[in-house]
Formats: sequence, structure tokens, C-alpha cells
Amino acid sequence: MAACLNVAVDIIEPCGFDLSDRALRRAALDYYDKVRLQRHASFEDFLNDINMSGRRLVLMTTKGATPYHDVLFREDDVILAGRESAGVPERVHECAHLRVRIPMRESLRSLNVAVSMAMVLGEALGQTGGFSHFL
Repeated sequence: MAACLNVAVDIIEPCGFDLSDRALRRAALDYYDKVRLQRHASFEDFLNDINMSGRRLVLMTTKGATPYHDVLFREDDVILAGRESAGVPERVHECAHLRVRIPMRESLRSLNVAVSMAMVLGEALGQTGGFSHFL
């Protein structure tokens, strides 16, 4: 998805699964070399990069107060997703500039993280002209 939509990917260590170059190459197949990938040794390193660049950290969370379709996205927003099983730690919630949710049936927990990212990223790219260079 990142390669096709021309968006960067940040990987924050430690990861809960194998994200070695070899594993990423196998998963991404022939798209691996087309993805702008940046690794961060810790969440603190990632957050420092965000804050130093003046970008906004937008956290996707079922605990978010703002529906994602009500947000005015900016071109330099960084959209963060947590683990499907546990989300993100409370400290990450506290550091996010904006917490957004996908409205859904109350009796269900959450959507798959890839589907959720596709929905929110699609809205953000649509608002900021991110699709215009593909037309």
C-alpha cells in the first residue's frame, strides 16, 4: 500500500514481529525498493523526529474522540496505528496531537489494522491532493 500510494513508512522498534530487511523484502516482493522506509530505535526517537520536523502525530484509536472523516488532514501528518490486539500504550496516546477513530458498531472491537489504515490514509490523501499526481 505504501509503495502504491507513495507514502513513507516509519518502523518503531522494538517490533513484535520480524521486520528485518529479509522479511520485509519477502513480504513486499518487488515493491520493497519503492517504499521510503525509516527505522526508529525507540518511540522516543520517532517522537523526536516528528516534533523536530513540526509534523502532527495522528493516532488511529478506538478511544479517539474525533471521527477520522471530520478531521482536516495536513499534507505532512504522520498517521500512526497500533497493534490490532492491544493498540498503543497510554504514553503514546498522551503524545499524539490528534486521536481519531473509525465510527463502527459498538458491539464490535475494531477493524483489521491494514483496512483501518487504508480508510484513514485514503481520506487524508484525498483531502491533501495526494492522489492528484496519479491522475
